[in-house]
Amino acid sequence: MKILLTGATGYIGKRLLPMLVAQGHEIICCVRDKNRFYCPVEFQKNVTVIEVDFLNQETMAAIPEDIDAAYYLIHSMSGSASNFDKLESESALNFVQRLNETTAKQVIYLSGIVNDKSLSKHLSSRKKVEEILNTGTFSVTTLRAGIIVGSGSASFEIIRDLVNKLPIMITPKWLNTKCQPIAIPDVLEFLSKSLLNPVTYNQSFDIGGPDILTYKEMLLGFAEAKKLKRWIFTVPIMTPKLSSYWLYFVTSTSYRLASALVSSMKVEVVCSDNRINDLLGVAPMTYKQALSRALIKVDEDKVASSWKDSLISGRFSSNMSDYLKVPKKDCFIDRRKMEIIDRDFTINRIWSIGGETGWYYGDWLWDLRGFIDKLYGGVGSRRGRTNRHEIHSGDALDFWRVLYANKEEGKLILFAEMKLPGEAWLEFKIIGNTLYQSATFRPEGIWGKLYWYSVLPFHGFIFNGMLQKLIK
Repeated sequence: MKILLTGATGYIGKRLLPMLVAQGHEIICCVRDKNRFYCPVEFQKNVTVIEVDFLNQETMAAIPEDIDAAYYLIHSMSGSASNFDKLESESALNFVQRLNETTAKQVIYLSGIVNDKSLSKHLSSRKKVEEILNTGTFSVTTLRAGIIVGSGSASFEIIRDLVNKLPIMITPKWLNTKCQPIAIPDVLEFLSKSLLNPVTYNQSFDIGGPDILTYKEMLLGFAEAKKLKRWIFTVPIMTPKLSSYWLYFVTSTSYRLASALVSSMKVEVVCSDNRINDLLGVAPMTYKQALSRALIKVDEDKVASSWKDSLISGRFSSNMSDYLKVPKKDCFIDRRKMEIIDRDFTINRIWSIGGETGWYYGDWLWDLRGFIDKLYGGVGSRRGRTNRHEIHSGDALDFWRVLYANKEEGKLILFAEMKLPGEAWLEFKIIGNTLYQSATFRPEGIWGKLYWYSVLPFHGFIFNGMLQKLIK
């Protein structure tokens, strides 16, 4: 079957793709920017990648007409808090108009549980998208999930950050809200088994695990899994805005996502029925089992995808391709080079940089820069990296975004997502027996120039030390 997969670079899409390929389907992956999409060599004969911007009708023509079904995994929470709902509706309308012109029999949409009359803006937007999809000429299957628990999921990472960092928590009252978490393997199984399955056509299903828990119980459950003693006290005085800032500063989440999550977490998300379990023969695992599985993946460094790698975690508002060519004109550039001793050693050091490994030299300065960035509303350096030793184009790496990564070529280009009065690139490339390292800054006005000269004294200390550590 020919299956259209939207959101192919997202948390769910990256995990669903291998399952669909293993089932023998031909997959058409919709991405906004091909440079963000990494496709393993073994998948390439079954996968075609097309560039589609669902907010631009002209690009929709790239979607082939002879598709059998489609997964709609598009969410626009990366838009500003005031208009993401408008963007989601517009994307859905454009999608429906194009799919009406194809041979698609079914669209599968992953939404949120919406069984409360007082919905958050985020959940109301998901419900509106569902209504728009149902106006199409194809059958629609909507799977509504609450909290998704899995290595790299936003919920899991926030819970992990809170529990690992705070022995005692003074928390907002919404931590007493009930929800029904579901493990990411179960979400994928529901998505897979719904595909072209007539028993799911033109229906909406709530999907969840067997446990109904408060967010407080979820935090304490994680602490128990990690064998940590934690004390949580809820207070009624934390406003949604204060709660959002609390999440933003304590965890690796962005403020935009924290704000959306807080508004959603005030609403109870419990499955109204579980008939789909019997229809598809799925027995969802418990929260404890989901945590155990996720922690094993983290410990083994086998996290398949992470919310941090989505654009919502950073500051990109356009395609990465627009920044791939490092500028030279009107820029300040710190260039350094050194002869390498062992190419493989240097490559592995470069490909392991950041995250838990650190930056090899002056780590406290990198951490300080990340803390300052957080104070000014930036991404900070808490995002870390998804995998300790492998990176691909589109990945988040502390307060950088990977623009280009080619091990054979020995070239890595990073773009700064921190708050800056300008734009910055960090580039490593090996030519012959020499490692070239350059930091490029394109300033914006006088403040950009002042910023460059203010940090210039630290460059010799940091960049020279880092270069030497990459070689020996």
